[in-house]
Amino acid sequence: MSENRKLAAILAADVVGYSRLAGADEDRTLARLRALRSDLIDPTIAVHHGRVVKRTGDGALVEFRSVVDAVRCAIEVQNGMVERNDGVPQDRRIEFRIGIHLGDVVEESDGDLMGDGVNIASRLEGVAAAGAICLSEDAYRQVKSRLDLSVSDLGSTQLKNIAEPIRVYSLQVGSAGTKAAATSETATSQPATAVSPKLSIAVLPFTNMSGDAEQDYFADGISEDIITALSKLSQLFVIARNSSFTFKGKNVHVQEVGTKLGVRHVLEGSVRKSGNRVRITAQLIDATTGGHLWAERFDRDLTDIFVVQDDVTQQIVDALAVNLTDGDRQRLAPGKTRQPEAYDCFLRGRELWHRLTKQTNSDARELLQRAVELDPNFASAHAFLALTHGLDYLNRWSASPQRSIEQAEEAATLAVARDDSDPVAHWALSLVNLYSRQHDRAISEAKRALVLNPNFAQGQVSLGEALLYSGRSEEALAYFDRARVLNPYFPDVVLHFQAWAFFQLGRYKEAVELLLQRVSRNPVTDVSRALLAACYGHLGRFEEARAMWQEVLHVNPSYSLEYRRKVLPFKNPADFELVMEGLRKAGIVQ
Repeated sequence: MSENRKLAAILAADVVGYSRLAGADEDRTLARLRALRSDLIDPTIAVHHGRVVKRTGDGALVEFRSVVDAVRCAIEVQNGMVERNDGVPQDRRIEFRIGIHLGDVVEESDGDLMGDGVNIASRLEGVAAAGAICLSEDAYRQVKSRLDLSVSDLGSTQLKNIAEPIRVYSLQVGSAGTKAAATSETATSQPATAVSPKLSIAVLPFTNMSGDAEQDYFADGISEDIITALSKLSQLFVIARNSSFTFKGKNVHVQEVGTKLGVRHVLEGSVRKSGNRVRITAQLIDATTGGHLWAERFDRDLTDIFVVQDDVTQQIVDALAVNLTDGDRQRLAPGKTRQPEAYDCFLRGRELWHRLTKQTNSDARELLQRAVELDPNFASAHAFLALTHGLDYLNRWSASPQRSIEQAEEAATLAVARDDSDPVAHWALSLVNLYSRQHDRAISEAKRALVLNPNFAQGQVSLGEALLYSGRSEEALAYFDRARVLNPYFPDVVLHFQAWAFFQLGRYKEAVELLLQRVSRNPVTDVSRALLAACYGHLGRFEEARAMWQEVLHVNPSYSLEYRRKVLPFKNPADFELVMEGLRKAGIVQ
């Protein structure tokens, strides 16, 4: 057949969870989909001069003569779906995800389109969440000055089977809002029309004004400690560090931050450290108007840094008119060290721990060990010291994994003993208890951490994880969902835990969707690929299972199912056997 190469705007769309919907009621689902096509989708495509290239069962590939037309069509469809889903139970809603790309395609004589332009649009659709529209950078460049759009920049993203990373943008549409795609540096953006909670705040990373990049850790540490303090207040909705810190070094408007993170207030500031002096400036801004609610500058000796942090926290509370309970006042009471050198070691160690590599973990441990030597009562330093040993255990970074878990338990227990009101201490002990297979204690400690810090996103994940490994997957899902609300730019490992929960519940198709998103965000993950292979085995998709298993071994030639069986703390060993069963069905293991 002859072919014609051209530049085209391509829209790819499909129904989220279609197999689940059809499995529950195929006739009803097909009837609703046909009605949507005739009443909404096809007329909207026609109005915007689109051509349906092909239908893919529950989806479609559409060509437009311009990206502007494609985006307008997608927005109209997504807005229409919000209206049609109003009042429909969540598990029965038909929701679309859409990808749009401007690229080179090959048009064959029968009108079919092929080539990278089509492949990229399809991959963009594949990483979008329910109700989202994801655009490639090439597509976004065509519309950003022509349409009034509220977007989330999701950063450079490695799409499956696409050689080079592509910058991805997610549009916020629909009165119910749009969740951003779960890709690298993903943001779950709040809907542009939604009202953020009145008492909600994001603390941006303070700017390092010292003229020395080596001092970044200090400015970041100040910001993180303010986030931690504010998070302890039950009346406030506080965005987690991971999400706030995605704006580090970026020139963004406060209103944009408020929209992306779904908050009414933003705290920003700067830190200048020079010798034994430190200058901190901070300003609280109304993210809806851009107006300043409070601003202050603090010039103090370095030994007074803790007093400054307490002052900043208290003045934010006053500016927001938060009514503190007695419990809140106790939680705000200073609980960290008052020794500057111990605090400096802690900030350096905590920052290195966040990087999650073998070398930075080892370096972090040395600094945290020094911090507790300088101040044996420094609970948070003991807690993060425990976490460094925990990473060694999980990743086989030490010569003796068993000794690592023992050292983790010693440090975490000591952290709680030093300060029973420190949520980080209880969080660390929860993780250690879990991997020591003390499931009930792990759940109890995670719940205690959340009582002390209701906005603790990592604590929500830990409680979900403890419930998951205890065989209580349905309960676990609620905590993973809450963690994603508190941390819109959530770590990709949350997708893996959510997928595990669905897997344990026998909801393999939903697990597959999440695992594909995780692989897209983290191209070197071996554990998610292994679980994905097991899912395919249970679904009878044996060739895909075997292909995915080859990817596991390509990413990690030393991947060991026996080690995973040993290290994963399932209360019921049969839960891990479900993985083995899926792999056996596909002929991967005997």
